[in-house]
Amino acid sequence: MTRLFAGTPFDIPPECEDCGKPESECICTPEEKAQAEAKRQRDADRLPPEKQTARISVQKRKGGRKATVVEGLTAKANDLADVLTRLQAACGSGGTVKPKEDLIEIQGDHADTVRKTLAGIGFKVKPTR
Repeated sequence: MTRLFAGTPFDIPPECEDCGKPESECICTPEEKAQAEAKRQRDADRLPPEKQTARISVQKRKGGRKATVVEGLTAKANDLADVLTRLQAACGSGGTVKPKEDLIEIQGDHADTVRKTLAGIGFKVKPTR
């Protein structure tokens, strides 16, 4: 007598998503599996730039300094550090990411350059007054 599910996908033993071996022969450590799962979750949470709108404003700080602030891009849906690096290179100035507030700050009044750079990446851009 043959097995009930012989030759069907239900007959194939489950494989590890990371190393590709059957789960009974898997050599992945729990830490590697946790890291791989976290990476898959981050990738699943990402949104394409076309579906996001960035709001750009210039804020005045103490001492008369100005900072260009980009809001509306969530840390969960983006790699804000990569976006910051691109903006810093385009503006030629420093900046920081505040993931708790989901905002990027660039030192100085660079609203036009930031707008062009974000539009070039593919984000929708809306100025905030």
